[in-house]
Amino acid sequence: MTDQEKQEILNKAKEFFTDTLVANHKKNTEKLTLKSFNINPFLIKYLANFMNGSSNPEDIAKALVYPRVLGTSINTSFGTNLQKFCTSTLEGFASTTSGIDIEFTDYIDGRKKYCQIKAGPNTINKDDVKTITDHFSAVKRLARTNGLAIGYNDLIVGVFYGTKNELNAHYKKIDEEYPVIVGQEFWYRLTGDENFYQDLIDTLAECALDEDCTALLNDTIERLADEIRNTPFLNN
Repeated sequence: MTDQEKQEILNKAKEFFTDTLVANHKKNTEKLTLKSFNINPFLIKYLANFMNGSSNPEDIAKALVYPRVLGTSINTSFGTNLQKFCTSTLEGFASTTSGIDIEFTDYIDGRKKYCQIKAGPNTINKDDVKTITDHFSAVKRLARTNGLAIGYNDLIVGVFYGTKNELNAHYKKIDEEYPVIVGQEFWYRLTGDENFYQDLIDTLAECALDEDCTALLNDTIERLADEIRNTPFLNN
């Protein structure tokens, strides 16, 4: 893969992150109200005190907003949009094989890989194990029918981020039969560039700098603080 081709993937990734993740992140932040949260009245003031040393309406609002906006919301959005990411950013590797997301020539062993893409090291459950292995079994049957030589190591799960030792038990179960390639190694095998993984991380980080949502976050906290001031059990 040429430097130009790698840069094209990064450019498409930045466009994708901006148009989907950042846009959805902003929209989900803007629409937050007290009704958006399942508030535990026994804990919320404790959490505000734990975080800021006080539990005034602004502190309570921060204790609600920060975990949602900086954790749950964006992680959910990333996983939900993963298939779109493959379609738009990795379109050059798109597979026409049922149950396979992308196909590429591995820069380490030079063999063609048939790959299912997953987001992170904890993003599959027990049921996913059977689904993935069933897809791979179907590919092997199709290969035999068409006289194609596909080895077990050519059917892989590619995990966008993380490390091998972070994989949950379900990934490890798959890895007993089919390789699970994670994070930096996956992107190296795909692009031939050992630094591509870090470049992709930095590209996503740049999206947040370009948008600078500090004002949006502060406005959301202040709106919630106003609601909290009018909520008796939170403002005593």
